[in-house]
Amino acid sequence: MLPDQILLGIFGFSFGLLSSAGVFTVLSSVGLIPRFAGRMHVADKVFALEEAVILGTVFGCIASVFPDCIQAGGYLLSREPFGEATAAVVRVAGTVFLCFYGFFSGSFIGCLAFAIAEMLDSIPIFARRMGFRHGLGIAIAAAAFGKLFGSLFYFSRQIFLSGM
Repeated sequence: MLPDQILLGIFGFSFGLLSSAGVFTVLSSVGLIPRFAGRMHVADKVFALEEAVILGTVFGCIASVFPDCIQAGGYLLSREPFGEATAAVVRVAGTVFLCFYGFFSGSFIGCLAFAIAEMLDSIPIFARRMGFRHGLGIAIAAAAFGKLFGSLFYFSRQIFLSGM
């Protein structure tokens, strides 16, 4: 039993490193963080922005792997530090947190989508240099449909619930 757990731990850690390296490779190849720094006129703080993205990613990974550790509302409701007003305080604090989270994650995803769309302009140039003259539209459409059908299968079969 213990060797299986150790092996699963090694695999999980390795796959986590690979997927995070892929995410940060996409972010760096698109040039999203320096573009944020340029738009906000804080080019001297680009390392702080990169650290913020890394910390946000780490927090998101921890929250998705260990969902019980972010259940602060349940903890506060069981302790009732604000007396009878605890439920209202938890509800308001949760709403404020979700508003901030939604704003920042939506901004990030929107900027990432625009940066990737700008990067897509380089695909035809790359394809011409590689000699890939015919079928580029079919290859891009196939990748898009593959992602679409994979997502539909994932959510229709509720695969995301099978790990619980």
